[in-house]
Amino acid sequence: MSSFQLKSVKYLFLFIFSLSLMSCSHEPAKNIKLTPLFTDNMVLQQKQKIVVWGTAGPGGEVIVELNGKQAKAVAGEDGKWKTMLPPMEAGGPYEMKITGEDTLTINNVMVGEVWICSGQSNMEMPLGGNGWSHVNNWQQEVASADYPDIRLLIVKKEMANRPKDTFNSKGWEVCTPETVGEFSAVGYFFGRDLYEKIKVPVGLIETSWGGTVVEAWTSAEALKMIPEFVDTVKAIEADMRTAEERLAAQKENKKIWPDKIGNIIKNSGTWEHGYQKADFNIGGWKTMNLPTIWERAGLEKVDGIVWFARDVNIPSSWKGKDLTLSLGRINDYDFTWFNGEKVGRGVDVMDLRKYKIPGNLVKAGRNRITVEVLDIGGNGGLYGPAGEMKLLLGDKSIPLTGKWKYKIDPKNVDVSKLPEKPDQNSGVNRPTVLYNAMIHPLLDYRIRGAIWYQGESNAERAYQYRYLFKTMINDWRKHWQEGDFPFYFVQLANFMQVKDKPVDDSWAELREAQTMALELPNTGMAVTIDIGDSIDIHPHNKQDVGKRLALVALHKTYGFDVPYSGPMYKEMKKEGNKIRIKFDHTDGGLVAKGGKLKGFAIAGKDKKFVWADAEIDGNDVVVWSDKVKEPVAVRYAWAANPVCNLYNGAGLPASPFRTDDWDGVTKGRK
Repeated sequence: MSSFQLKSVKYLFLFIFSLSLMSCSHEPAKNIKLTPLFTDNMVLQQKQKIVVWGTAGPGGEVIVELNGKQAKAVAGEDGKWKTMLPPMEAGGPYEMKITGEDTLTINNVMVGEVWICSGQSNMEMPLGGNGWSHVNNWQQEVASADYPDIRLLIVKKEMANRPKDTFNSKGWEVCTPETVGEFSAVGYFFGRDLYEKIKVPVGLIETSWGGTVVEAWTSAEALKMIPEFVDTVKAIEADMRTAEERLAAQKENKKIWPDKIGNIIKNSGTWEHGYQKADFNIGGWKTMNLPTIWERAGLEKVDGIVWFARDVNIPSSWKGKDLTLSLGRINDYDFTWFNGEKVGRGVDVMDLRKYKIPGNLVKAGRNRITVEVLDIGGNGGLYGPAGEMKLLLGDKSIPLTGKWKYKIDPKNVDVSKLPEKPDQNSGVNRPTVLYNAMIHPLLDYRIRGAIWYQGESNAERAYQYRYLFKTMINDWRKHWQEGDFPFYFVQLANFMQVKDKPVDDSWAELREAQTMALELPNTGMAVTIDIGDSIDIHPHNKQDVGKRLALVALHKTYGFDVPYSGPMYKEMKKEGNKIRIKFDHTDGGLVAKGGKLKGFAIAGKDKKFVWADAEIDGNDVVVWSDKVKEPVAVRYAWAANPVCNLYNGAGLPASPFRTDDWDGVTKGRK
């Protein structure tokens, strides 16, 4: 028998076997359950097969009906079932029925466009504030958020050492002023701008967690291909403790760790200086504008203890009254004094420090706040948000942002000898754990694409982010089995102190790493270098973030003829003692917003950058400096918080860039 005949017999057998299965009768399924993706008010992706799944009693038959279409499934021995409805055009509302022994009915179902909204705190930041600093004009934005065809779903925060099949959520909600306040501001503004143009239902799924790293959102399968993660991932997979057992261990470690650290600080002699006393002379201390990470304020290589102090004038009407001292977040550990008396201690970088000040310590006139901060590695300092730094009496407050005095402790402590700190948030930044709990359960749900705002937590490892970010994008695409679905992301906004000289900078290198992800197909980037906040890592202008992401989607996904990118560096050409820079995306011509071009630096072979003169010449920029006779490299907006003003005629800002490939400050960090 030929190979062709063998194949024919094989396919005939499979066909007959399939018919026999179809003809088998099954009892209606018992105890049908669905994930929170399938609830009233849901949005299903148009023009793609609709996958519906859940669990039921083994061997039971499930029938799914929607808009005149029907599909069946039989629960396996593990109780899992899955079926598929044919693609549908945008529309609704519909009713979905899932029938077994009983019938589940899902009402107000729409078919339209579904987008994932993910990342860290700048994606998580809710429209209504809810303990966060507020977006611009937030009250009016919430009040006007009446869009019955926009639907919102929030995946609740959870971690898992191995992939999960379901997740926790309240389910889908119709976008109204009553429901939108808890939802991602960036996600909402993106979805709103999208809906205004495409006029079909829009479903937004927010799955985000503040302060998280990209590797936490990436699968074990992908990270095992990266040498520095192999051992860590295997150890996480091998940890068979339940979530409750891991949490109990974390809680116990967190109880022990602060006392250990506190005793070390106390016994090291750092309090013997008397810095914490209300009358200590701080006149010789240096000045730092807070909030900020102190690495951005001149303390690039400082780990250990730095003291901060500030005198506050308190009105006589506050004298003798109990106050609340709010300091925002502190990285990592603090002892805090008020007029020489210890009032608080904090240990978690994500905790908002709020300390009660007893009335007997509160005087009219000058009062001294002193904060001893221990940084055990990475970033350190009082880092905001700015709106949380204040002294409160009821609804009245005295802001504490701005100039503080500081001094590096002369004795300090050797951080390499400190006891290991428990993982933040019970291990939220461990590789794979957010992918397992907050991405994997979504993978069968059909989507149009994803928007992403993250990177701050990886900035100190920006070179590593070059491949980590691409790995995550490819990983999601592989497991979603949607091909190269659209993946659009936000480049980090400007933040921290403005530098008076050109510098190497980890945030600039992280932005460069994000730009490199555009090498992947069907990606896009919203540049936000002009709408950040020097003292708040969570910028208040989320409207333009959503708008710029929507412009990318409207052009690249939905085919609208709209400018979607600011000028992007294309190439350079030396012209004597000048360098000519060419750009893509100069829609309407290059513009120096507000006057003379700013933000350019130039260097010769010595690699020493100086501020440069620059002028627009057609669709190019010509850069030079009298201090550099033979220039070889140009950088633009190369800082955490650059002063820069290059735009295109469409009003979109140019992306930061550099023409050189000299080693950066984060190279080799893992």
